[in-house]
Amino acid sequence: MEAINIIESIAEEVIKGLLEKPKQISSKFFYDKKGSEIFRQIMRMPEYYPTDSEAEIFEIHKASLTDFFCKSCEHVDLVELGAGDGAKTRILIKYMLDNNINFRYIPVDISADSNRKLTEDLNKRFNYLRIIEKTGDYFDMIEELSEEYKNRKIIMFLGSNLGNYNREQSIYFLNRLSGMMSKDDKLLIGLDLKKDPEVILKAYNDPHGHTRNFNLNLLERFNRELGADFDIANFKHVPVYDPLGGAAKSYIVSMKKQEVHFKTFDKHIKFEKWEPIYTEMSQKYDMDMISDFAESTGFTIEENFYDSRHYFVNSLWKKI
Repeated sequence: MEAINIIESIAEEVIKGLLEKPKQISSKFFYDKKGSEIFRQIMRMPEYYPTDSEAEIFEIHKASLTDFFCKSCEHVDLVELGAGDGAKTRILIKYMLDNNINFRYIPVDISADSNRKLTEDLNKRFNYLRIIEKTGDYFDMIEELSEEYKNRKIIMFLGSNLGNYNREQSIYFLNRLSGMMSKDDKLLIGLDLKKDPEVILKAYNDPHGHTRNFNLNLLERFNRELGADFDIANFKHVPVYDPLGGAAKSYIVSMKKQEVHFKTFDKHIKFEKWEPIYTEMSQKYDMDMISDFAESTGFTIEENFYDSRHYFVNSLWKKI
């Protein structure tokens, strides 16, 4: 019964979004099993620079990051929101363990399965790492952590995940985060920087077809799970980038006038020729934008850490 309710809830949200003007689908639906596998392929592409750039930052600056985290404290809790496979964080964890830093690693994720796999992997790699996994909503888990543990918290929000939010949503998210942190807690936030538009577009429209497959898998997922009859050949993946505002956006565009039927729920969705479905935004930042976000939400910037190409920044903010 619970599985049926979940499917009905997904269908309700998807159909509602497709009936809006303009049509839209939440990016959270990208990550079914197939979508997650395609995204792993994307992260391995040479054109997809964010993963390698952030890993390089951790490798180059791990000593400085550790000093900022816990130079003047006896114990620190390293809290990662949406840790995924923890590949970049492993660089930092290894360095901190090798240098006898007294810390605990606390991955926070909405997916219990993701947390379990990460914990198993880290336990195999690091015998003495203390892990406290937290499964649930970010803010619920941070509130719980604040009540349970009074240690300094270093909250990490990596991978430019903030870029999926517009400015209003970002300010709301950061204000809530700030409101749950104690004075002297810190936030390490990964942010993708503005750069050559061609470099950005190649990351979202690669020659291998992975980003195309990732976007169109949304429609295939709805066919599989919601009884829809999207003909994938009638839709195309269209990424765009606005170098002025810094927003990279992805769309699925209908190449003909057509109608899609969600048979299980007896809902019909009409498409005009060249009508787009908005699926995702990935904001790119400049340093003025980053300073404004920090100052507007109760933080001060302690240090900015860059990769060698200055494609990406891990910005360390202190709660004031």
